[in-house]
Amino acid sequence: MKLTFLGTGAGRPNKTRNVTAAALQLPEPACSWWLFDAGEAAQHMLMQLPLKLSKLSVVCITHLHGDHLYGLPGLLSSRSFDGGVDPLRLFGPRGIRAYIETTFKLTGTVLDYELIIEELDEGCTGILYEEDGCKLVAAPLEHRIPCFGYRVIEPDAPGRLLTGKLEALGVPKGPLYGKLKRGETVTLQDGTIVRPTDVIDGKLVGRIVTILGDTSPCANAVKLAEGADLLVHEATFAAGMEEKARAFGHSTTMDAARTAKEAGARRLIMTHFSGRYSLEDLSGLREEAASLFPSADVATDFAVFEVERRKMG
Repeated sequence: MKLTFLGTGAGRPNKTRNVTAAALQLPEPACSWWLFDAGEAAQHMLMQLPLKLSKLSVVCITHLHGDHLYGLPGLLSSRSFDGGVDPLRLFGPRGIRAYIETTFKLTGTVLDYELIIEELDEGCTGILYEEDGCKLVAAPLEHRIPCFGYRVIEPDAPGRLLTGKLEALGVPKGPLYGKLKRGETVTLQDGTIVRPTDVIDGKLVGRIVTILGDTSPCANAVKLAEGADLLVHEATFAAGMEEKARAFGHSTTMDAARTAKEAGARRLIMTHFSGRYSLEDLSGLREEAASLFPSADVATDFAVFEVERRKMG
C-alpha cells in the first residue's frame, strides 16, 4: 500500500506545487487505486505516474472548494478514453452530484462506465464502502463549507506459512496450504489435526490510512486518525499563525502535530501548504511539527510514502 501526492498546495497552483490530490494504491488482490481530491491538473500529474485511470475505482472529494475539485470532470471523462469500463464510486459532500451532472450536460460528456455518486451529510456514520476487505469511513470536519475526512481500514492478514513445520507435520503441498493460510483447520488422512496457529508466523496487522480535508482542529480529526499508520493532515500555515488559520478554517503545523499525537498515529504527513512557503521553507515546517510529534514529514508533489504492514505474534 502506498500513497502518492499529485498536488500539495493550497488555493491555487504555482511553479513548484500543484493543488490538492493524492492517490492511494491498494494491495493485492485488488491492485486498484483510490483518489482523494482532484484539484486542477490532477490528470496531468497522473500522466507522470504508472497509475492507469482504468484501475481507478473510488474517488473521495473532501469538499467543494475549487483547489480540491476543478480537475475532477476532465479526469472522469478521460477514464472512458483510458479503457475504464468498470463502475466507479464517487463520494463527496452534497452538491457534488449537481456539479458533475451539470458539467457533463453542458459539455455533452458521456461516460462508458457507470458512475455511482454518493453524497455525504453531516451525520454520516459507519462504513461507506468496502473493496476486497478495505473499508472506507468518513466524518465531517471543521471548515468554511461542509468538508469531510476519510479513513481507510485494511483487514488483518495471516503471516507467512512455516514450511518447515508443515513438512514436519506431514501436510502435503497443495490445497491444504491454502486452507491453512485462510485460517481454516485441516485434518490429515492419518487423523492429525493441524490448526493455522500451528503453522503460521503470527499475523499481519491491517493498515490504516487517514486523509483529512481542510480543517481547523476538531474532535472528528482525532477520531478518524486514531491509531493510523499514516495520517495526512493539512498544514496551511506555520506555527504562530493560529489566528489566521482559524479565520479561514485551516490548521498550522503544530495543529497537525497535536492531532497526530492525540490520535496515537504512527506517522504524520503534512500537505496543503500556503503559497507563501517555498520548497526551501518546508524543512522548517517539518521541524516545527517534529518538535511535538517526531514522526512528522512534509509532502511534495510526486512524493511517495509506503505504508508497511506490522507483524504481531
